[in-house]
Amino acid sequence: MRILVVGAGAIGGYFGGRMLQHGADVTFLVRPKRAVELANAGLVIKSPLGDVTLKTPPTVQADTLRDKFDVVLLSCKAFDLDDAIKSFAPAVGRDSAIIPLLNGMRHLETLDARFGHDRVLGGLCAIAVTLNEKREVVQLQPMQSLTFGERDGAMSDRVRAIAEVMDKADFGAKTSDSIVLEMWEKWVFLASLAAVTCLMRASVGHIMASPGGKDFILGMLDECSAVASAEGHAPRAPYLERIRGMLTAEGSQMTASMFRDIKAGAPVEADHVVGDLIARADAAKVPVPKLRAAYTHLKAYEKTRG
Repeated sequence: MRILVVGAGAIGGYFGGRMLQHGADVTFLVRPKRAVELANAGLVIKSPLGDVTLKTPPTVQADTLRDKFDVVLLSCKAFDLDDAIKSFAPAVGRDSAIIPLLNGMRHLETLDARFGHDRVLGGLCAIAVTLNEKREVVQLQPMQSLTFGERDGAMSDRVRAIAEVMDKADFGAKTSDSIVLEMWEKWVFLASLAAVTCLMRASVGHIMASPGGKDFILGMLDECSAVASAEGHAPRAPYLERIRGMLTAEGSQMTASMFRDIKAGAPVEADHVVGDLIARADAAKVPVPKLRAAYTHLKAYEKTRG
């Protein structure tokens, strides 16, 4: 099975690197600068679960991509999706499967329109990972998982074959017969966390320690959950209980990656993670005043970036 990992940044570099480490046929689709970095220093993973340096990992650049691949693992940011599609499109054949690890749901519509519904699986990951100043992939916590599946819930032959490859990499790969619901659940959590920490420019613990902080966090979670319910994907009770605990943990230093992007002056996924929820809320006539305030804040930040 030939696997094309689009990008060798934090997420793609980690999951692709772990598969390559355990013998999978993995190629990274990268830009010229990253290709030089990987050729010189290799793909370096620093992790509490074990470090590894993969010397001269297989890479290809968009202008030389000709071969078809069985699996395309897509982990770009939402605002890079259109460019990513142009770069990996030549690799998608009749029987190729695309596993997107983007947050939210709008990317599925974009990928379906370009490649057809049958080629696009559902997918999500849970991992805390970044690139350091040396361009090494650094896993910040031992938590890791990658979940994927057919969007109709079927356990297909291709899902079984992909799972067999990923299982060897030992990074918590899981197949799911309810992947769309799981993607919605993650979206509810992520949008709630991003909205509150970005709007308040503070961690969960600091918000909780402020007057009205707990009510504000839970109100944001209620709004996001209401949108999911209106779309027919109400988060399950055990999941809601778990994320309520995470979002209201006193002293927690947890923030969203979007908040960390703001602090770094980087682009943010305002439209994909928050804006799309508001659009769906409007269509379903679900009031989301707190979410709107967070979205206005994010769009104002984008204006300040120019």
